[in-house]
Amino acid sequence: AMKAGAVDFLTKPFKDQEILDAVATAIERDAVRRRQNAQSQAVASLAGSLTPREREVMEAVVRGLMNKQIAYELGISEVTVKLHRGNVMRKMEVRSVAELVRKAEVLGDGGRAPVS
Repeated sequence: AMKAGAVDFLTKPFKDQEILDAVATAIERDAVRRRQNAQSQAVASLAGSLTPREREVMEAVVRGLMNKQIAYELGISEVTVKLHRGNVMRKMEVRSVAELVRKAEVLGDGGRAPVS
């Protein structure tokens, strides 16, 4: 039953409080899951607004590369990297690289957003 998604297993006879506690636990777990899903969808929506080049820049920033390294890797100028990086920060609604990394972790797979 637990493998099939049961939150708790009560053996008969059970006390009324035991079933109330089990239901309360299930409701709390569901609320946490719903918050996490909403957060993931919100971040995916923000990432979906990025252009393909901005996604590449974001992935490189999340990997910890400096602007010069990103420019070399993508074959663009450092000024262009700074422009894309600023757009990424604005569109992802973050103020620091640490925040960007946390949002990229929510996306999984190195910050790659689903392509819409």
